[in-house]
Amino acid sequence: MFGWFDAIVDGMTALMNWLYGFTVSFGFPSYALAIILLTIFIKVVLYPLSKKQMHSMVMMQKLAPEIKAIQDKYKNKDPQMMQQKIMELYKEHNVNPMAGCLPLLVQMPILIALYRALYAFPFKNPDHAHFFWVESLSKTGDIPLALLAAATTYLQSKLTTNTQDQTQKTMLYTMPLFIGWIAHTVPAGLALYWVVFNTVGAIQQWIINKETLHLKEGVTGVEGSRKSR
Repeated sequence: MFGWFDAIVDGMTALMNWLYGFTVSFGFPSYALAIILLTIFIKVVLYPLSKKQMHSMVMMQKLAPEIKAIQDKYKNKDPQMMQQKIMELYKEHNVNPMAGCLPLLVQMPILIALYRALYAFPFKNPDHAHFFWVESLSKTGDIPLALLAAATTYLQSKLTTNTQDQTQKTMLYTMPLFIGWIAHTVPAGLALYWVVFNTVGAIQQWIINKETLHLKEGVTGVEGSRKSR
């Protein structure tokens, strides 16, 4: 039943060893560097999805007043019409409310596979499986990496959070704590992956924010134009 997932774990192990071999070839053998290269590669591949996610998030923030107006108008009178009007608004502005889930859905199998692979990783040379203060990337409970995971999660979240939304504002502070705790319980290699993933993600987010700056000016007259129809 789970043969396909075992194949993903085996593939992740093979890829890690291949990237390690790549670091050996230019004279800097390091499994930590292999994880960093793997993370950068994944972030580059996921960039189109991340860009689409950010576009949808910005547009949903931008359309929030119009959505609230629709909800106030139809919520108690005609909930079905309310949903229809909101979906029409999303369609008109090319917004996919589910776009924010896509990068996470793609990333989850990678995280789980890397987690499984690192717990009993067949290091070709264990001496190359350290990272600065971390004795082995397979060991759990590294506090500095857990703190870095929490800090970089906060940094990336800060670039995407709408602080006017109380739910998002709460998540801005609670999610880093949760990620930091998780990073403390998983192999150090996975915590390192998360730190690099967040750092590269924050850089990409900064670029996307600049590209979508013009979208944050607000939407006016959308629902008003609908009322006049």
